[in-house]
Amino acid sequence: MKKVAVLIENNFEESELLYPYHRFKEDFEVTLVGTDADTEYTGKSGGLKVKSDKASKDVSADDFDAIYVPGGYSPDAMRKCEATVKLVKDMHEAGKMVGAVCHGPWVLAEADILEGVNVTSVPTIKTDIKNAGANWEDSELVVDKNIYTARTPKDLAVQVKKMSEDLAK
Repeated sequence: MKKVAVLIENNFEESELLYPYHRFKEDFEVTLVGTDADTEYTGKSGGLKVKSDKASKDVSADDFDAIYVPGGYSPDAMRKCEATVKLVKDMHEAGKMVGAVCHGPWVLAEADILEGVNVTSVPTIKTDIKNAGANWEDSELVVDKNIYTARTPKDLAVQVKKMSEDLAK
């Protein structure tokens, strides 16, 4: 069974964590990877708490076939964790699937994997994404090689469906 890492950190957008997590679980083994293992992280609304399975420092790109970066404001914290950034970079360099939504591409920018890549994100970070060398576009889904990006929760169904289909191949 293929394996997907879904990143988690405080201030995650609830729908951008839960929808991909549960949809991927329908067909794949899913691991919630945080800065720390077995740690409860809180969504940006403050009500939902979700516990990580593993710490990013304790896993590697060899453990997964895909990685997913939910949005909200959690990517701001994710990009401060060297092990998380390294995991994303290593996944990309191994040619494995990398997905991100909303503010998630901040982590891809920090991993320095966006040079010349076509991506989308929430429009408020498009300047950051362009400054990382990406070609930003306002589309519900942008796929460039192994990077799958979407703008907002309304784009999740299209993005996660495409990722699931391609991962199942």
